[in-house]
Amino acid sequence: MGRKVLWRAIAGTLSEEIAAGQYHPGDRLPTEADLAARFGVNRHTVRQALADLVQRGIVRTRRGAGTFVASKPTDYPLSRRTRFHQNVLASGRSPSRRFTRSETRAADPREAEALALEPGALVHVVEGISLIDGQPVAVFRSVFPAGPLPGLCEEIAARQSVTLALAACGVADYTRSATRITARIARGTLALALELAEGAPLLRSDAVNVDGAGQPVEYGRTWFAGDRITLTLAPDS
Repeated sequence: MGRKVLWRAIAGTLSEEIAAGQYHPGDRLPTEADLAARFGVNRHTVRQALADLVQRGIVRTRRGAGTFVASKPTDYPLSRRTRFHQNVLASGRSPSRRFTRSETRAADPREAEALALEPGALVHVVEGISLIDGQPVAVFRSVFPAGPLPGLCEEIAARQSVTLALAACGVADYTRSATRITARIARGTLALALELAEGAPLLRSDAVNVDGAGQPVEYGRTWFAGDRITLTLAPDS
């Protein structure tokens, strides 16, 4: 049997086993070495089979962790009080965030406009990755006015939560005043951070949150993995 036929046969066997429930969403498949031994082929042939399953959305790979059965997309409601942890917990799954950048700098023109600041005003910039059940689903960048929130970066580092950090800085509540969704494709560092193939679909959200007085306190831009999140419009709350 030719190599091409072999990898297709292996991909077919694995997809049938997944469909039959032998492996559940989130389960880790056997290693390449184990699969190669099982099917009596070399690891290159196994890689071809797994690559086919990845392309078809049946499994996903995580660098250094292995190959996992793909989970169904998580419904993510967008409302006046969109909160990542609450949304994910409500879906019965486990949320986490990894912060990768925190700095204070001058606002660029787009940020200044969104936050109703003077050109060049200082802002706090916080970036990171949002995960569901350990899988990266979004890359985010949040920009905050530095003037009224001088200690925000330190609070975020200490609390690992934007909502709790804002509360510690005097913003007891905030609501979304505007959201804009556009389609994008994964490139470069975005694809790397989300563990996606180059060219995979993304949904980009640009949003402004305001405090109780209507003053902008956050301008956020988030890139969601298009096959892992379903954005839904929720009633205002």
